[in-house]
Amino acid sequence: MFFKQLAAGLAVVAGLGVTSTNALAAYPDKPVTVVVPQSPGGTNDIVARLISDKLAQQLGQPFVVQNKPGAGGNIGTAQVAREAADGYTILFTVSSAQAISPAIFKDPGFDPVKDFAPVAAVGSVPNVLCVHPSFPANTLAEFITLVKANPGKYQYASAGNGSLNHLLGAMLDEKGGLKLEHIPYRGVAPGMTDVLGGQVPMLFASLPSSIATIKAGKLRALGVSTKERNPALPDVPAIGEQIPGYSGELWIAMYVPQNTPKDVIDTLYKATEIALADADVTKKYAELGVEPLSDNPEQLAQRLNDDLKLWSGIVKSSGAKAN
Repeated sequence: MFFKQLAAGLAVVAGLGVTSTNALAAYPDKPVTVVVPQSPGGTNDIVARLISDKLAQQLGQPFVVQNKPGAGGNIGTAQVAREAADGYTILFTVSSAQAISPAIFKDPGFDPVKDFAPVAAVGSVPNVLCVHPSFPANTLAEFITLVKANPGKYQYASAGNGSLNHLLGAMLDEKGGLKLEHIPYRGVAPGMTDVLGGQVPMLFASLPSSIATIKAGKLRALGVSTKERNPALPDVPAIGEQIPGYSGELWIAMYVPQNTPKDVIDTLYKATEIALADADVTKKYAELGVEPLSDNPEQLAQRLNDDLKLWSGIVKSSGAKAN
């Protein structure tokens, strides 16, 4: 009887030990830092905070967003690359930082593939080719005809050399046989100001940042940069409808440092899938003009590789260099 009781007691203790170990190993068991390598208030920042709140609700720990802007996203991105691979520091970034910066900067401070493990792509942000209302073309087809007939006459503003809206214009030249003059600014805001004032006739602007201005009639939308039309502007064609092969988008995605355990990545991905299906997220995305994505880690890895090839080619052909 004594030995049976002893065996039973040891089994209980062993069971408690397994439970305790599992509890200690559960992820996350402390707050998680979410690094956004862009300034507060931008689309990526808004989406990062929205998704982080939902992850916190599901996983029972705070997901604390920290903005680390600078050098086209390189500062915050490089910081995450150096963090411990334990899932407690997440990079919430955009494709312009992850896929374009390595082609623009000689040493961005990180390798977008070797230093990070993909978690999930969560959204796509179209850019819109916008012109001042006085511009003598009302449709994309008229625009292409006009610019082709007047090579070098028309200018477009951008957020700076090597920025996404610069390279979208360069791609327009390359794939459409156009010749536009690039006018780089130090950020989107001053470029937008000059386009609104009529000093420069056009720019590519993200849909979330331009949709109110478009609907107010202060800008005319001629085309969207994504493969398909956007539901927020259903009458505005995709540029690829007129220029075959034209497609460029800004996507938002989550990464963790390379060598982060697979079970941690799986936990984050599954929680993100649930977050993307949440009614609050769906509503906010629609308001922002963000199209939902739900890439798993393998799909995101392929998306990044495709964009690294795309933008490195555009950077090379355009001769774009960082400011």
